[in-house]
Amino acid sequence: MKITDLMIQDTMIMELQATTKEAAIDELIASLSASGRINDAKLFKDKILDREAQSSTGIGGGIAMPHAKTTAVNEATVVFAKSSAGIDFASLDEAPAHLFFMIAAPDGAGNMHLRTLAALSRLLIESEFIEQLMGAKTPAEVTALFDAKQAEAEAQAEAEAKASAVKAAPKAAAQAPEPARMITGNPDSQSFVVAVTACPTGIAHTFMAEDALKKKAKEMGVNIRVETNGSEGAQNVLTADEIARASGVIIAADKNVEMERFNGKPVLQRPVSDGIRKSEELIRIAVKGDAPIYRGSGRNEEGTASVKSGSIGSKIYKDLMNGISHMLPFVVGGGILLAISFLIEQVAGVDNPLVKLLQTIGGGDGAFHFLIPILAGFIAMSIGDRPALMPGMVGGIMALNANAGFLGGLAAGFLAGYVVIMLRRAFSGLPRTLDGLKPILLYPVFSLLITGAVMLYLLNPVFSWINTGMIDTLNHLGTGNKVLLGLVLGGMMAIDMGGPFNKAAYTFAIGVFASSGNTNGLMMAAVMAGGMVPPLAIALATSFFKNKFTETERKSGLTNYVLGLSFITEGAIPFAAADPLRVLTSCIIGSAVAGGLTQLWNLNVPAPHGGVFVAFLSNNAALFLLAVIIGSVISGLMLGLWKKPIAAK
Repeated sequence: MKITDLMIQDTMIMELQATTKEAAIDELIASLSASGRINDAKLFKDKILDREAQSSTGIGGGIAMPHAKTTAVNEATVVFAKSSAGIDFASLDEAPAHLFFMIAAPDGAGNMHLRTLAALSRLLIESEFIEQLMGAKTPAEVTALFDAKQAEAEAQAEAEAKASAVKAAPKAAAQAPEPARMITGNPDSQSFVVAVTACPTGIAHTFMAEDALKKKAKEMGVNIRVETNGSEGAQNVLTADEIARASGVIIAADKNVEMERFNGKPVLQRPVSDGIRKSEELIRIAVKGDAPIYRGSGRNEEGTASVKSGSIGSKIYKDLMNGISHMLPFVVGGGILLAISFLIEQVAGVDNPLVKLLQTIGGGDGAFHFLIPILAGFIAMSIGDRPALMPGMVGGIMALNANAGFLGGLAAGFLAGYVVIMLRRAFSGLPRTLDGLKPILLYPVFSLLITGAVMLYLLNPVFSWINTGMIDTLNHLGTGNKVLLGLVLGGMMAIDMGGPFNKAAYTFAIGVFASSGNTNGLMMAAVMAGGMVPPLAIALATSFFKNKFTETERKSGLTNYVLGLSFITEGAIPFAAADPLRVLTSCIIGSAVAGGLTQLWNLNVPAPHGGVFVAFLSNNAALFLLAVIIGSVISGLMLGLWKKPIAAK
């Protein structure tokens, strides 16, 4: 497969309009969405931002490679884009990014796709090729450059493989060595190091780091073997003999890799980006054996280099999003079953067996019973890895049983995660003979005991009081305060259309809904109405102000009728990316009005998803739809009147 089979010319953006990192991401996603290469822009953006929260994909040298592997992708695609002015992408070298490659890989992508993406990544470390891409004026020129470069790289790889095979043949019968192509460097050199490269999605940086290390080792006359932990799993896995012979080990990774095999070896742990940009430094340290000695079960000698992370705020956000992303399938699956049960109940009555079955599976005895434990468990796992999952989930169950609500679940997750980190440090001084007991005995027992005791005697009473007080306050809010809360929640749904503000509002509404026994859908009404407004407003504006939108925008606007009615806010993202000031301002105002009206009219929607399809579950479906219509018309009119006609641009 050629790289250009994935790099579709219709998706290329030869001059980005964006001036900020998030706007650039939105514009690239809009191109994917418009071409039908993704099916859920919100989910895809969430995955992109999750990856960015771990470390910037602005790898330096003017290149950014935001990427995600998810079910939101219909077909593997690479969106190429340029920015002449450059965009601050929080790149590792702090320089602006000019070339962008957004990689969209479907979950379970075929091996050929992944190999092609790996080949693309390797080409992007050559400065001469980057200069050629910067000079390209049309998508056709970009395609021609990649086709020529890939052909050149394949020819070179084939020639090197033949040369290695010829050189290795005389020794093969007697010594049966590792295939020569697996080891890069100078065969006559005595210096030998091994490396492992890995990034969270295993698509781009993993292979760029591999190639950079190999090329630099060849320049330095050092033999190297590189194992990649990519989307296909571990490739070119290091053997025990190679690890034993190596003077040092380089771990250029932003995710966990198997470490016990390096016990007693000098191990240099760095971010995968250092493998790309600081390969010479890493190889020099590894050759000298100057890295700290790795000790099994997570214990390193003092001074061991650790993988760099982002700010405290980004780390907390990543941990929180890990919990929420694992919780959402329970929300959607259980919520839809509950919604169906409510529909059947209106016709067949509450004692209908099917109603009871659906409510048991989806409600408090089924999917919804797991919301808080799953949230807590996966927050904990994001912090303390696998040993923290069990105490986190148990802490979440204790919060649930104590009526401590979502706040208690959040506290349990962060508590369990950091308890495990504390235990790792506390047990680091134990004899190595006890290392095997840590994961199967010491961590489970002590993490559960400490987390459980703190939850039972300290946190649950506090958060139970807070949760009960919050629910009582919400139930007894005056009309004015309810409307104000509805305005805020509705507006938050449109601020970033799937980002942190949107998720915060939605999660708050889910927490109120679940804590009330799936009956208090007041806040759900506000967020659902607020989330439906942006795509509907776009659809109205493109329908009634046709002279202010391009033909492509008008066609895309029609799909927003369906997306808006389905409570899929992300339909508005392409328009917000292209014209953020007008679109976001208009949508936030309309969404806030819709959310406020739901509270003014005391509307209750006892379902966490579904849009217009669950509207008639409301205590007043007509008023709920009216709130959505009013908000959408306000936003649509604002946007339509505010935008300038195409001819006047």
